[in-house]
Formats: sequence, C-alpha cells, structure tokens
Amino acid sequence: MSVFAEDALKGEHALITGATGGIGYETAKVLASMGADVTITGRREDLLIQLKEEIDEKNGDVNVFPCPADLVKSEERERLVAESVDKNGSVTMLINSAGTLGGGMVNELTQDELERVMHMNFTVPILLSQQIYAFMKHRKTEVIVNVASLSGIRGTVGNTAYAGSKFALIGFTQSFAVEAIQHGIRVNAVCPGYVDTEMGKNSIERKAVREGRSFEEQFRLANEGTPSGRISNPKEVANTIAFLLTDAASNIVGESVKISGGSVMH
Repeated sequence: MSVFAEDALKGEHALITGATGGIGYETAKVLASMGADVTITGRREDLLIQLKEEIDEKNGDVNVFPCPADLVKSEERERLVAESVDKNGSVTMLINSAGTLGGGMVNELTQDELERVMHMNFTVPILLSQQIYAFMKHRKTEVIVNVASLSGIRGTVGNTAYAGSKFALIGFTQSFAVEAIQHGIRVNAVCPGYVDTEMGKNSIERKAVREGRSFEEQFRLANEGTPSGRISNPKEVANTIAFLLTDAASNIVGESVKISGGSVMH
C-alpha cells in the first residue's frame, strides 16, 4: 500500500537519471504512482522500455518518456534535457540517481579509474543540475534530490574513489542548496547504505573478494551487521526520495537523509 496520495505530484515532471538501476527504477514507479509525468534515462534502452511498460500498466494516465543517454557525454546530457522538455514540459523535479562503483585500495588506484568515478558520481550530477537549474529558477517551486551514500558520510577500507566522489556530492548538495533556496528551489540528498540491488550486491561482492569470503557469507554479514537486521530495499530509498519531493518536506533544505538501518546515526 502506498503512503502517498495518488495526486501528490500531479502536474509535475520528474527527470530520473540511472532509471535502469534499482533505486532509479523504483523511484520512477513511485513518482508515477503519485501522478508525476516522468522522463527516465539510462544506458539500457531495453530496461527503460520495460520500466515504461510496468508504469503504463498501473498508471496509464501519466506520461512516461524513456530517453536512453550516456550522461558522461555533454552532448547526450543536452539532448536529454531538450527532448525531455519537448515531451513532458519543463522539468520540475530532478533526481540524480545515476552512479558507478569503482576504485579500490589507495595503492591500486589509477588516475583513469579515479577520474572515471569522480566524473560519473560528482561532475555529471553538477553539470546536469546546472542545465536544469537554468530553467527552474524562473518557476521557483522545484526540487532536486541527489542520490549519495553512507560512503559520503564516513570512509571505509578500499573505498577511496567512491567515498571521495560521494563526499564531494554531499558538499555540492549543501552548497547548491543555499544558493538555490533563494529562488525557492530545494536541494537535498539521500544516503543509503547497502541496498538490495545489482549495484549493492556488486559492492558486497567486492568486499567479499577483499576479505577472502564468499559472496553468500559477506551478504549474510552485511545484513547481520545492520542494527535493523537487514540491508535496505530500493523501494525504501524511492519512498524517501518521494517524500523529499513533496510539500511535506517544504522546509528541508541541504540535508543528507541517511537510510542505514541504524548503522550510521551521526
């Protein structure tokens, strides 16, 4: 059962990056169930079409525009924004969910790998936000949510590049928030820990290899090591993003909302 009204976001246009990943995928479904028109983007066109079909089946009255794009490329970002506005009107909500794993121990890092991770997790959200912000400033009611991570709050072994990129994303969120709120635009972030998605499982697998354990053992430890007894699921992250987009969160500005099952409390 949804905790949100079916018309809570009616009349809004949400652009969701990383919609082919677990969190972005669920976020698109949740926002559509709240009445928002959605533009969904990612690199895999087949998953975007699948997502559109799932949304159309349950929420046929909203407009869903699947727009495959490689956000690393500036021309692709420009095309995405132009086509999304053409199909669904002005973007009123931006969810920067696209991201990548990468890096490793400091002595293993290469410049190419470090720059790849930083570009996707930090530079791309800034540049896309910049494009959307230029339009948003004229409407004064818009919202941006960045998908950061608990890795943007505390460092862990073998996580230098990824954690650095997420710390940077939170810094951007806070600085941008105090600029944007002068125009009535709210900017916040969500910081999930391990999430039961393909990317989350890949992260657990990387740690398993580093610790000399099987994936199954490391997955069990990840769940047992969380005070709630389990890692999060993507729907829980999507619901948190949805809350931040609603008027119920109208005075939440520049925050980084943790979804940690109690594992990080400061």
